[in-house]
Amino acid sequence: MPRRDLVRIVLVGDDGVGKSSIITSLIKESFVSNVQHVVPEVTIPPEVTPENVTTSIVDTSSDPRSRPHLLSQLSRAHVICLVYSISEPSSFDRVAEYWLPLFRREGINVPVILVGNKIDLRGGEVTNQGLEDEIAPIMREFKEVETVVECSAALPLNVSEVFYFAQKAVLHPTAPLYDSREHTLKPKCLEALKRIFKISDVDKDGLLNAVELNLFQQKCFSTPLQSQELEGILDLVRSYDPLAVQPVTASPYPLSSPSTPLPRDAMAGQLHSPLVGSPASEGITELGFLYLHTMFIQQGRMETTWTVLRKFGYGESLDLREDFLSPRFDVPYDTSVELSPLGNQFLTDIFEAYDKDNDGALSQSELDDLFSTSPGNPWLAQGFPETTITDDLGRVTLQGWLAQWSMTTLLNPKLTLNYLAYLGYSSSPASDQPTPTALHVTRPRKQDRRQKKVTRSVFLCYVLGATGSGKTSLLRSFVGRGRRRFSTLSGAGAGGGGAYDTDDGSGPEPYEPTTKVLSVVNSVEIDGVEKYLVLQEFGSKYESEMLRDSKRLERADLVIYIHDSSDTNSFSYISNLRQQYSLDHIPSIFVATKADLDLAQQRHEVQPDVYCRRLGLAAPISVNTRFGPIPNLWIAITRVALNPTSAVPRGQSSALSPAQRVRSAAALALGASSVIAVLGVWMRWQGYSLRGLWGWAGRTGLFGRN
Repeated sequence: MPRRDLVRIVLVGDDGVGKSSIITSLIKESFVSNVQHVVPEVTIPPEVTPENVTTSIVDTSSDPRSRPHLLSQLSRAHVICLVYSISEPSSFDRVAEYWLPLFRREGINVPVILVGNKIDLRGGEVTNQGLEDEIAPIMREFKEVETVVECSAALPLNVSEVFYFAQKAVLHPTAPLYDSREHTLKPKCLEALKRIFKISDVDKDGLLNAVELNLFQQKCFSTPLQSQELEGILDLVRSYDPLAVQPVTASPYPLSSPSTPLPRDAMAGQLHSPLVGSPASEGITELGFLYLHTMFIQQGRMETTWTVLRKFGYGESLDLREDFLSPRFDVPYDTSVELSPLGNQFLTDIFEAYDKDNDGALSQSELDDLFSTSPGNPWLAQGFPETTITDDLGRVTLQGWLAQWSMTTLLNPKLTLNYLAYLGYSSSPASDQPTPTALHVTRPRKQDRRQKKVTRSVFLCYVLGATGSGKTSLLRSFVGRGRRRFSTLSGAGAGGGGAYDTDDGSGPEPYEPTTKVLSVVNSVEIDGVEKYLVLQEFGSKYESEMLRDSKRLERADLVIYIHDSSDTNSFSYISNLRQQYSLDHIPSIFVATKADLDLAQQRHEVQPDVYCRRLGLAAPISVNTRFGPIPNLWIAITRVALNPTSAVPRGQSSALSPAQRVRSAAALALGASSVIAVLGVWMRWQGYSLRGLWGWAGRTGLFGRN
């Protein structure tokens, strides 16, 4: 929910407690002895309020005849100032006996400020402890009570503070942050602050060092810290728990340049202070960070914690705001989305920060730690990390990490935006950029073709072919898993390519067809430039659905047609597929798998090489995925993606054999004869003759006149 631009304050209480006098003293800045019983509503412009918001102040009466007006105003209130008279104890008793229960009965769920008026008439002195003992039972029973303010409309004293705290109760409420009964942060606030600490810990060493605190300070409050203020923070946290301050091994970040400190309230909390040239020998732990915010709230400085929460994308409910997670990002037709240099650098930095052992790969525990600021790993259902490049132990490498994000960005840019926000791209003091800057929209494909220069770096390739032709084996080979088990990727089994050897050397594994969409990604270097190929297989369950979806077809940069060169029926599946669906506009490449087996004569009108030649395409590339990598295939596919016009089929009719063309012509002739016969029968039935029709055409000038 966005920050309010209007605060509506309603004053209630017994008659005679001074509600109208408090409002009048605020406006006149002096006491007015004779005031109306109920003063008209007052609107204060934002420029004269501490929180810079328009404020409406509404007076009410407790007269039973005014009850409808009272209830109407309560239902519209953002905050209630419940006024009692210090000189009339009965008015204080009615706070808990009548007024607060009334609010609950009427379903009024807004903050309440208790206002003790006529402090000038109090007999004797009262200590803060005595006041706390008097108020504490009410605050324990009624959680909606935010705070208590004592004032005097007659002096006037603390009158402006009444409305300041009322504004704060709306704009920076305590209830979502702090449990006043238990004196602890509430779970959602605790979770949010832990996430903020982790994002702000740029080097991921579990401490906020001097430089990280300075970056945090500048992000949240637009002011740097001074050295003495940092020492004050460390001393304050150390007094709470010596273990909450730990030595910093090294600080790789340069300190900010000095700047002029801004004035601050002494109660504003240490994180509001400026820091220049601070020592970098110690840092605060997560426990120390949480203690600081607990202290701010206990001191009534909720705005400090709320400012931090809002800067890091949290709304009033302490959930990340929708506009923070999913900012507007338009993707025009015929374009695609890739990571920008900024996005690529951020993902590289976060990988390296969480690679604690510096081995160039992320273990499962390191991945879990990396995704701890998000709902979790977004690719688990897809079989990650088997969808990309890993090391020999199955851990994702930096190359595989960037490739996986490139695929995600191409297929689902909204998910990438969500996770960039979760991981801290727009929140981390080290980056602090709007999330959309991490992505780049390519120029339209038509423009690429027109200028004969493809500027994109990530290409989507659909892999089509008959069941058992080796599609999944091809995908597996692309990400370096030629002989490794791949069952988690395919869902119902390995899928595609028939039996294959397992890692443990126990022999071939039985073939099971692919039952869900599979996607893998890897990089291919062409002329010193890295490009990404995303290969997708749809399985028999989803293939026809995809081919009927024109929008999905338009997204494809390339179709890879796979047939098993050892299976006599494999190629006819491709031919039938191309006749059934409109695929001639998509650049294509043909691949013959299982080249290690005996070549079979395909049961088709023409053999695959002739078929491709008639389409104006290169002959099928023969590959064997069972015995090592096949880099030549990936280079050939990438070159086609970079020069798509060279691989667009000439048309389905070009691939027909002479016998097929004769049959097509015969079918057309038969169809024409049938139409003529039906027309003759209809004319006979209507009583027409050819001679009569010819004469009618001549009379009407259908064929023109001389």
